[in-house]
Amino acid sequence: MLKVQEIRELIKLVDQSSIEEFVYENEGSKIKMKKNTGTTVVTTVQSAPQATTQAVPVVQAVPKVVAAEAPIQDAVPTTADNAAASQVDTANLHKITSPMVGTFYASPTPEADAYVKSGSVVTKDSIVCIVEAMKLFNEIEAEINGEIVEVLVKSGQLVEYGQPLFLVKPE
Repeated sequence: MLKVQEIRELIKLVDQSSIEEFVYENEGSKIKMKKNTGTTVVTTVQSAPQATTQAVPVVQAVPKVVAAEAPIQDAVPTTADNAAASQVDTANLHKITSPMVGTFYASPTPEADAYVKSGSVVTKDSIVCIVEAMKLFNEIEAEINGEIVEVLVKSGQLVEYGQPLFLVKPE
């Protein structure tokens, strides 16, 4: 049986690939993932003990990883989120998005200051954060000249491909 971390890695790999369905079978266990239904469903079926012939299905729904137009936290809005959203007009702002699935880090080391924060002025070559994926630390550049209006994720948070990380007011 696969460990949870191994299943998570499989989900990431399947999501980053162009395949729509993935099936893995090993020693009586089966994992099946589909991407085209809006959610990725991971089904694990283990063989029952020799005395019976029934299989025990375990189903866990996992959100589909897609290029998102809004931060993940906006999926279930709270009063505080609504208040913050109403204060910032995002229509004229550029979104710096994550180019991959990984872990967001605001600074090069835990002790160091963040690369940028709200109010920081950036150029298109400015490093704004690091996204770590499979033990590789990828420096993310601003892609645009402007001022950071809002940091949308927290350091150490898992981010998805296409998820907005920063809102930037272009110069």
